[in-house]
Amino acid sequence: MALVNEHHPFNPDQLDNPVIGFAARTAHHDSGMHQHRMSQLLYAPSGCMSITLDNKQCVLPPTLAAWIPAGIQHCAVMRNVVAYRSIFFNPDYFADLPDQVVVIGVNELLKAMIERIAFWPWDENIEQQAPLLTLFQQELLSAPTENLQLPFPCDQRLQHWLETLKAGKQLPEPLNIMSRHVGASEKTISRIFQQETGMPYQSWRQQWRLLKAIELLAEQHSVMQVASALGFSSDSAFVSFFRKQTGTTPGQYIQ
Repeated sequence: MALVNEHHPFNPDQLDNPVIGFAARTAHHDSGMHQHRMSQLLYAPSGCMSITLDNKQCVLPPTLAAWIPAGIQHCAVMRNVVAYRSIFFNPDYFADLPDQVVVIGVNELLKAMIERIAFWPWDENIEQQAPLLTLFQQELLSAPTENLQLPFPCDQRLQHWLETLKAGKQLPEPLNIMSRHVGASEKTISRIFQQETGMPYQSWRQQWRLLKAIELLAEQHSVMQVASALGFSSDSAFVSFFRKQTGTTPGQYIQ
């Protein structure tokens, strides 16, 4: 069976089929950094997960999926009840699949195909499923890409500060406050972020708040709760920020 619980030992690299579907439901899970010899599509039809890979972090609400090529180190974290689906593809069998990490939008057709393939038996006859796999590949390659990713700086002076952010122990402060905590000048920190993330610190901070907001909203937190958790002065200030970043309101985005 492809449907397993979070404690079920599962390693797609030990299975022979060129397509391996996996479906599970978990409340709290941290996969740890790992990699596969197969490429992977990771999707959560309910809940939200956070993925760290290629020194970047991204969130996957039910509107998005992540494509992770074979051999890429990654870690998936679920902090709430998440129904998630993984589909693994042997890259030797499928030559035209993406060769880089990408976060894509999931429409209703792609969602239905993910759901079907994720529940395939692990000895499914792939030749008989060739038409569906061809359509799946077409939808995957034509899906819109999303920029819900956050690159991390590598400078050692920032690593303790980054770990506290990742652990949820603090929010990213304005630059003048953050520089005092790190023990480096605002000019130095600005240079590090621009060189190592390609973003000014303020833009990086706003992207962090956006990803965290999407994660909290997908976990069914109210606008008031999210605004408070992320340090906004009011609900309306948060809604204005969210609309500016995404072009829509928090409620409309989650729907």
